[in-house]
Amino acid sequence: MGEHEAQASKKDLIVEVAMRHFAEHGYRGARVEDIAAEVGVAKGTVFLHFGSKEGLFLAAYERAVRELPSWLEAPPEVVEQGFWAVLDYWIERTEEFLEEAWVPNRVAMIGRYDTGLGLRRPINRFMRSEDPYGTLEFVEFGVRRGEVRDDVDPEMIASMLDWLAERFQDALGSEELDPGLVHRKPFRPDRRERRIREFLEVLRTGIAAR
Repeated sequence: MGEHEAQASKKDLIVEVAMRHFAEHGYRGARVEDIAAEVGVAKGTVFLHFGSKEGLFLAAYERAVRELPSWLEAPPEVVEQGFWAVLDYWIERTEEFLEEAWVPNRVAMIGRYDTGLGLRRPINRFMRSEDPYGTLEFVEFGVRRGEVRDDVDPEMIASMLDWLAERFQDALGSEELDPGLVHRKPFRPDRRERRIREFLEVLRTGIAAR
């Protein structure tokens, strides 16, 4: 392995370890020196690669959301049923999915709720430019099938869907990820199905084809 490949491999390892530390300890609780020690490098090496703790978290956040599935990576038989079946599939599986991919989901949630404006701006830019969940493609898929309205800019619908779905799933999964991170009333399992029905109905009212 050449020097460039070795550096890239070391950088990837730092991000991988950082993801776990941020997931376990939160943004403020994770310590760069602990991450460096686990990787086996000096703290200065981490800063050399990422510039700051904020830069390290941003790299961890980008890796985390890229590891999460996009909307249209639902099972093929679900995708064949259309836009609303796919949406229902991911919403219904929220808690199961969060448990399966706890680390990337927890890092993504920390990026949404537990970081300052200095990180929120690059996070928002990344989400808009990269669209890691394929939300625009998903909306266009719904428009082509005649299930999503075509009289509104698909990018606007995609932005709305990203924001609403993320926060609704955060509320459903807050007990799994962090009961104190999402500031809402205590989660009541007996109301889960009703909340899902209401959420989907609100979305249908706004974006379903007319």
